[in-house]
Amino acid sequence: MNNTIKIIIFSALFLGAILLTIFGLSKIKVDDFHKAAVIFIVDASASNQKDLPAQKALIRQLCSMLDPEDHIKILRVSQESYLIYEGSPQSSAEVRKSMEKFTQFDAKEYGTAYGLALKKAFNHVLNMHQDGYIPAVVVIGDLENEGAVDKQINWDTLPSDVTDVQNKVDNLTMMFLFASPEKLDVVKEKLSPVLGESHLIIGNDVTSNKSFRNFLSAIGR
Repeated sequence: MNNTIKIIIFSALFLGAILLTIFGLSKIKVDDFHKAAVIFIVDASASNQKDLPAQKALIRQLCSMLDPEDHIKILRVSQESYLIYEGSPQSSAEVRKSMEKFTQFDAKEYGTAYGLALKKAFNHVLNMHQDGYIPAVVVIGDLENEGAVDKQINWDTLPSDVTDVQNKVDNLTMMFLFASPEKLDVVKEKLSPVLGESHLIIGNDVTSNKSFRNFLSAIGR
């Protein structure tokens, strides 16, 4: 009789433990994972050469923090702007080799086509959004306007350009790093009303780690 009671008690406890486990698991909210597409703009112009090695190291550091399912594109900007890498952020050797080869100083080039680079980046944002990615643009450089005016940033029209992109995508995030405080202040003034504080991140070489944390939070990491 004692053994029967023990078996009944044990069975009841075992069943209760199973029910509690099932109930507990049903209450756990599993975060939805959304892959991100990060479009980098890296300045290879003459005025930015002294800071370029540190900036390329920052890009590699940020890539190491992204998920293997994420996608990156790297646009080089100088007198012109063009794509120098696209693929997984975890392909560290390819990312490093692409930047080393295609960001070298070219004495024949003059100017910084940041405006052209942003137009291309926004096009990539729209395309990657259609493929199911959360888009972000990361601009690394001094933001100096030099050379052909039609390829420079028009700070008066940039907010409306960003708004146009926002109307077509969800949760666009932009980060600007390494420009002077004066330039970053202009970015803040122009784009904060559009992107908001949580989706516009700015930082210099001193605050890059904090900027990375804020950026990763903005894209859901």
